[in-house]
Amino acid sequence: MTESLIFITNQLSKYIIPFLLVGIPFYGLIIKKVKVYESFVEGAKDGFDIALRIIPYLVAILVAVGMFRASGAMELFISLISPILNVIGFPAENVPLAMMRPLSGSGSLGLFTDLVNEYGTDSIYTKIGATMFGSTETTFYVLAVYFGSVGIRKSRHALIAGLIADTVGVIAAVYICKLIFIA
Repeated sequence: MTESLIFITNQLSKYIIPFLLVGIPFYGLIIKKVKVYESFVEGAKDGFDIALRIIPYLVAILVAVGMFRASGAMELFISLISPILNVIGFPAENVPLAMMRPLSGSGSLGLFTDLVNEYGTDSIYTKIGATMFGSTETTFYVLAVYFGSVGIRKSRHALIAGLIADTVGVIAAVYICKLIFIA
């Protein structure tokens, strides 16, 4: 039973992308009577304009992240909170990733790569890092880039909600990975 389900899933996965690439334009052109190519070009032009508008926000967040890492502030912070982390069972090795993830996707990817290179792919730190990477968002980056690109200056509760969600994702990543991979 499971082998036939795996076979069906594999066969469907081979054809889903080509089906979507043909099906969506066909649907727009034949059924909705939309000029698909012209609509695509117009959307691409708008995307380029948005990309030009978000460049200053992107540069600002990347410079801030680089300064934070280069200054040694992260290492100092980790050394200060290590005793608390030991008590609650949070591995200090994962703190840089947990702190960087809300700020920068590329910065957190670099830190995750460092975890993999230092501890190996099967270590608990790498598994926690991978789970953390997948269960959190680059909150400040999203707010800076997307809110900035459309001119939103007051983010209201978006920052607080995003950081709460990131915190829950980080804590859940640590404890679920420990539950599954250590217990």
